[in-house]
Amino acid sequence: MNTVYKKIFVTLTFAILFLSSSSSLESAPIPKAPDAKVSSYVLMDFASGMIIASKNPDMILPPASITKIMTSYIAFTELANKSLSLSEEVLISKKAWKTGGSKMFIEVGKKVKVEDLLRGIITTSGNDASVAMAEHISGDEETFSIYMNQIADNLGLKNTSYANSTGLPNENLYTSASDIAILSRSLIKEFPKRYKLYAKKEYVFNEIKQYSRNKLLYLDDTVDGIKTGYTKKAGYCLVSSALRGKRRLISVVLGAKSPEQRTNASKALLEYGFRFYESHKIFNAKTVLHDARVYNGDKQTVQVGTKEDVHVAMPRRQLKNIKKKFIMDNNLNAPIIKDQAVGYIAIQLNKKTLTTVKVYAMENIAEGSLYRRTVDSILQNF
Repeated sequence: MNTVYKKIFVTLTFAILFLSSSSSLESAPIPKAPDAKVSSYVLMDFASGMIIASKNPDMILPPASITKIMTSYIAFTELANKSLSLSEEVLISKKAWKTGGSKMFIEVGKKVKVEDLLRGIITTSGNDASVAMAEHISGDEETFSIYMNQIADNLGLKNTSYANSTGLPNENLYTSASDIAILSRSLIKEFPKRYKLYAKKEYVFNEIKQYSRNKLLYLDDTVDGIKTGYTKKAGYCLVSSALRGKRRLISVVLGAKSPEQRTNASKALLEYGFRFYESHKIFNAKTVLHDARVYNGDKQTVQVGTKEDVHVAMPRRQLKNIKKKFIMDNNLNAPIIKDQAVGYIAIQLNKKTLTTVKVYAMENIAEGSLYRRTVDSILQNF
């Protein structure tokens, strides 16, 4: 074999090996999610809001101090609305001071800044700080609980009921892992600057230094939140989030038997999600994606798109296999108003729908002429 043929042979051999290797990588199976021995868990992709892995995601369980995520969410909302300020001083009531469980160690009759109370709620999980914040925002904790439930309804939390701001046991206080993931995603998405408080590992108040109970903050530099919880009935709970590069995941673990178990389960879920799944932006917001057939209009088609960027979580190296199927409302009739929902897109992988996304009209379509309506009426009846 001469030199030229040898070079050709070697080149072809390497090409075949490379293609074979690439094909093998693309078809490599995804292992099952970690078998966490807890009551319930959810692993959510932040960008898309899609659940990557779960165990009893809708099981109704007591949340313990995970409740304080909603307490903080409401405080952040009030700050954003300018009806609360970080420098504002809160008079500490006897009820707040006497509240049992974990404490920030505030004193009755003293005034404490909202900023300090937030740190006490988030880092040290102070029940006293939570009650003080609730009373300051809503007058009393009972009214604050009503506010919590209104926000829960607005966020679409279907298996959640709040009865206090702390998470202390109450038969009317319950939630699910999927609802907690939705709430946590909303908090991070809506209040990214405020969320940075959750990464703090310690806090000093009244010359008392206390440390975050979220051990993942110490074990993994990419973890920047969120909240621990424990009561005898709830078991050990942990909501965690990690940001690696531009990807963020949220893990919710409920009903672990020990602090170590909740930490290990959360760590395993995060590692699994980052290693075996990807998140990609499939569509840009307010971009024309499809021309949908319209009947009885001054135009025969309407441009449709999404209101927000569309991200999709999927097993790694599967982006090229993603299919998009547009499903429009039956007999889409004019008049159509801009931003009117007109159908949805099914995002599919291997003929299985991963998620669906609503699409909206990007223009107004007026009612057509008598001739157009007559013709379309005939067409619709065939």
